[in-house]
Amino acid sequence: MTDAAEHMAVVAAEGVKVHFGAVKALDGVDLAIAPGECVGLVGHNGAGKSTIVNVINGGLSPHEGAVRYAGRDAGAGISVARANGVRCVFQELSLCPNLTVVENTRVMHPELKGFGWRGRALTIIRAKLDEIFRGHHIDCTAAVGDLSIAERQMVEISITFATVHDAPRLVILDEPTSSLDAGLAKQLMDYVRKFVASGGSVLLISHILGEVLSTTNRIVVMKDGKVVASRPASGFDIPSLVQAMGNVVKEQARQAGAVQTSGKPLVDLPAIRGRGLPFRAYKGEVIGLAGLAGHGQTDMLLSLYRTLSSDWFPGRGRDVAFVAGDRSLNGTFPLWSILRNLSISALGSSSSNGFVTEDRETVLGEDWKRKIEIRTPDMTNGILSLSGGNQQKVLFARALATRAAMVLMDDPMRGVDVGTKQEVYAMLRSEAAAGRTFIWYSTEMDEIRLCDRVYVFRNGAIAAELAGDDITEDKVLEASFEGEAA
Repeated sequence: MTDAAEHMAVVAAEGVKVHFGAVKALDGVDLAIAPGECVGLVGHNGAGKSTIVNVINGGLSPHEGAVRYAGRDAGAGISVARANGVRCVFQELSLCPNLTVVENTRVMHPELKGFGWRGRALTIIRAKLDEIFRGHHIDCTAAVGDLSIAERQMVEISITFATVHDAPRLVILDEPTSSLDAGLAKQLMDYVRKFVASGGSVLLISHILGEVLSTTNRIVVMKDGKVVASRPASGFDIPSLVQAMGNVVKEQARQAGAVQTSGKPLVDLPAIRGRGLPFRAYKGEVIGLAGLAGHGQTDMLLSLYRTLSSDWFPGRGRDVAFVAGDRSLNGTFPLWSILRNLSISALGSSSSNGFVTEDRETVLGEDWKRKIEIRTPDMTNGILSLSGGNQQKVLFARALATRAAMVLMDDPMRGVDVGTKQEVYAMLRSEAAAGRTFIWYSTEMDEIRLCDRVYVFRNGAIAAELAGDDITEDKVLEASFEGEAA
């Protein structure tokens, strides 16, 4: 890193090392971000991305190396980073669910104070939501806990970009579109380009590689706590980017028409409230739920789960398992170990005479650690010691470790790296071939295309059913907007 580049940089990390016991989270990382630059940061789960973000935003002090803001040694800490214009949207959303959108804006911008602060905060957050996400329909006086996860993500992004006194100089976006559908993701990326063109800086962390390639000026690749590549985005394509990350993307065949859909379905539901199409699921199918976010897909999953697991009697009602999309809210048990978070769904197979057998539980954990490559030296570590993507792997393993004939998945690949996604897709296909049924809501079109059949939702009802070669982005979008005014 040259002295001139370091002086120009909004933030510059030099020779940063961080270790947690014997684990080297960062091993001599150099990363500088200049004004008017959008830098993409990619790497597999556990590569060190979240750790370097925590160093840059002041949440973590490096054991070796230095972090400078605008070329100055200003000290360390979150307040120092914020005073230098650093803002962060975390992968695990940090809004207070019991407070309104306006009150959360005040929490993030404490300079909003004095008489009439609520009115000023309401004006600011409404304007920023309207600027980034046109037509969002979010009630800014509502409690955040009453919003969908996509709406919460939109609110946190808008609060972070909002200006009260000083405009943000660097905004760190950690998986910012993980809960957004394609339309909302496009709106955000358009705004990021606009923000960068005006002189702002963005550090974009995303496992959606097409998003990174189309939005950033430069891409930094991390692996095992080190920067292994850094060059202009134009110097990468998806294969070369994945190769730099240390894995190879395998083409996924959809296997259209491979599932028998005659005979008696496992699930046969009438049209929702008498509108749209009925819903059916057959043994061994992978069924996708598509459409714009918030149009009833998650409600359908929850309704199915309640219907199929309503038997309260212990040992009964095991026909269905659920993989939550919001792991921090309703997925993980944050005070428990990785092993306990995984094994809670399979206590029957880990028990003898009504008591959990430690050896059986350990074998179960190690088996799934190997199968799904959970990156941890010890399964007895706390679940929060894992990266977000590795936490999601634990939730997926928890569902597959059961004997459930049907697995419901609410956008389960949020924050999971591309290599792991391929492994999970293959495992899902293998389980489906053995007769297990998957009902899968996803905001990513590449995942929807892997399904045997797809139900497209609009306004809380099923607007279309697609199968085989008809499962295309154009047809999903057409069904999502059909009949609406242009």
